[in-house]
Amino acid sequence: MPMLDRRQVLRLMALTAGCAVAPASLAFAGQALRLNRDDDAFLDDLIRQGCLYFYEQASPNTGQVLDRARNNLKGARDPRRLASIAATGFGLTALCIADSHGYLPHEEVMERVRTALDWHLNRMPQLRGFFYHFTDVETGVRWDRVELSSIDTAILLCGVLTARAYFSDAKIQSLAQQIYERVDWPWMFNGGPAFSMGWKPESGFLSGRWNHYCELMMIYLLAIGSPTHPVSPDTWKAFSRPRIQYAGFNYISGNDPIFTHQYSHAWFDFRHKRDGYTNYFQNSVTATRAHRAFCLSMPKWYRDDLWGITASDSMRGYTVWGGPPSRGMIDGTVVPSATAGSLPFLPTECLRVQRNLRARFGNKAWGRYGFVDAFNPSANWYNPDVLGIDLGISVLMAENLRTGMVWQTFMRNPEADRAMQLAGFQPDNLA
Repeated sequence: MPMLDRRQVLRLMALTAGCAVAPASLAFAGQALRLNRDDDAFLDDLIRQGCLYFYEQASPNTGQVLDRARNNLKGARDPRRLASIAATGFGLTALCIADSHGYLPHEEVMERVRTALDWHLNRMPQLRGFFYHFTDVETGVRWDRVELSSIDTAILLCGVLTARAYFSDAKIQSLAQQIYERVDWPWMFNGGPAFSMGWKPESGFLSGRWNHYCELMMIYLLAIGSPTHPVSPDTWKAFSRPRIQYAGFNYISGNDPIFTHQYSHAWFDFRHKRDGYTNYFQNSVTATRAHRAFCLSMPKWYRDDLWGITASDSMRGYTVWGGPPSRGMIDGTVVPSATAGSLPFLPTECLRVQRNLRARFGNKAWGRYGFVDAFNPSANWYNPDVLGIDLGISVLMAENLRTGMVWQTFMRNPEADRAMQLAGFQPDNLA
C-alpha cells in the first residue's frame, strides 16, 4: 500500500469522522462538471490563500475576524481593529475548509474555533442572541453606533453551525448549539410582517425590513428551524419575490447587487429543490447569466473573460453597484468576488474570468490572500485591501464548486433540512 502524504491522511480522517469531501465530479445546472488539472490547481490556490486570511487576520484571543486588511502583509495582522461579525461567520467556515485540506495545523484550527465560539457565547456583547454588525476585534465592543444586525448574525450562525457539523468535538458542538439556541427570532419581527434589519439601543428597531427577495433566505430558514425560538413556517411567505426581465432572462430578484444571489447559497444547498415559487439555485444561474449579459453590454470595459461587479470598494470608496438594472456609477471596475461567488452557477464562464484576472493582471490584482477586493484596469487603480465578506463568499463558493464540502457539511445540521421541509421545499425532478 503506498504511503499517504499529510494532506491525504487528513482528508481520510475527515471522511472517517463524517466530514465528507465530495468527488471532483459534481452536478451543476443538471450537468456533471469535472475540473481539469489547471482549474483545480487554480481553485486550490484561491481557497488556500483565502483561508489564510481568516486565520492571520483574526484575533487569537476572541476569534473575531477583521472586516478588511492589506493584501501584502506577509503574515502580520493589519493594525486596524474593526471586526465584522459576518466576516467571522465566513471565517469559521473557512477554518473548516482549511482543516479538511490540511492547509493549517489541525490542533491550531480546533483551538481557534473553540476560542471563537466560547467568546461569542460567553463574552461578546449581544442582545437576545443577536450581535452588532461591527465591533472591536479584541474587546468585542460595539463599533461607533452600528446596529444589532439580523443578517450579519445569520451569517455568523451559518459559520457556527458549519463548525458544529464539521468537528466531532463535544465542546465545539455544545458551544455552537448554545449560540444558535439563544437567538430570539420572534423578537426581531417586532410585531411586523417581516424581520427587521436590526436594532439600536438609541432608537430601537430599524424601519427597514427583510421583505423582498435577496440574501435574506438564510435568516428565515435559520429562524424556522430553531429548536428553541422558532418562527412560523408561514413567515417564508413574508417576503416578496419580484421579477426582473432583461435580455430574454426572467428571474426573481430585487434591484440588488449579484451577491444577493450568492450568500444563502454558500451554506444552504438549494440544488435540485424547489418551493412553491421557484428553484432558487436555477434562479441564481439565470441571475448570473443576466449579470454577465449586462456587463458585456458595456464593451468599453468588459468582455467574455473580464466582467463582474458587486458591492465593493472603488476609487470613490465603498460602492453598492451592479445590474441589471444598472445600479451605481459603473466605471469599468472589476470585482473578483462577483464571479468567484458565482462559480457554482456558471462554472465555465466564471472560471474563465477568474483565471484571466490572475494571468493578465498578476501581482497588481493578486496578493497574499488572493485577489484584491476590486480594481479598475482602465484607470490603473488596484485596491490594496481585501474585504472579509468578499473573500469569504469567494472561498466558500469555490470550495462548493470544487468539492461541495460546505453544502455537505452544513446540511448535516438537522435544523437546516427540517427548515427547508417546513418551508415547503421538495425535490425538483425537472432541474
